[in-house]
Amino acid sequence: MSKRIKWTLVIIWMITIFWFSNQPAVISDEKSKFVIYLFKTLGLNLDNILGQLANFIVRKAAHFTEYMILYILLFNALNESFKLKKALILSLAIVFLYSCSDELHQYFIPGRTARVRDVIIDTCGGIFALLMLYLRRKSLLKK
Repeated sequence: MSKRIKWTLVIIWMITIFWFSNQPAVISDEKSKFVIYLFKTLGLNLDNILGQLANFIVRKAAHFTEYMILYILLFNALNESFKLKKALILSLAIVFLYSCSDELHQYFIPGRTARVRDVIIDTCGGIFALLMLYLRRKSLLKK
């Protein structure tokens, strides 16, 4: 995949995160409830299992996943220009900074708030992706 395509995917994903964050709380909440409904139609009733925590967990899992994907896309783009260790660290730094800017953006959206907890969850998504990529590379080098 070309460098230009890799960076285009990063930008598209960042715009997607921005778009999700730009939605008022009411719309965001409806989307979380829809995800819970989808799981229910697949036979996994999150409301029965998690009760009132279901909506909260779905929302935080979305944070984690969005930024895990962002990390992977960033790493793929940065790994073209930097050595492995630097690409791993720089990708995580960008994930953290983008998460901070995203929370600041949410502060100005009706019904939304900026939370340090969400920055931590987002960054953990990046750390999880970092560990997956690092361990995968390490296991490939042993072969």
